[in-house]
Amino acid sequence: MSETSTNLINIGYGNMISLQRLIAVVSPDSAPIKRMVSEARERSMLIDATFGRKTRTVLIMDSDHVVLSGLPMEKLAPRFGVELTELEEDEHA
Repeated sequence: MSETSTNLINIGYGNMISLQRLIAVVSPDSAPIKRMVSEARERSMLIDATFGRKTRTVLIMDSDHVVLSGLPMEKLAPRFGVELTELEEDEHA
């Protein structure tokens, strides 16, 4: 692949995002994230890629878009090149 190519990552149900545009992957459970999702919806910057399923992960993009995924972090992490042991260690720090 060339340097200008885009690494697309499957976030579930045939939906893909650009790994280079991804800023953060967060849980949808906290109040600040729920507010962020609500504000993104109001600004028409929300992309719902859950296909009607429960939102399990929220992806924040550098374009100010907020993407909802129906897949849990445990399934998405390996696709982003992150091992689950790294996630567990960070949670206990």
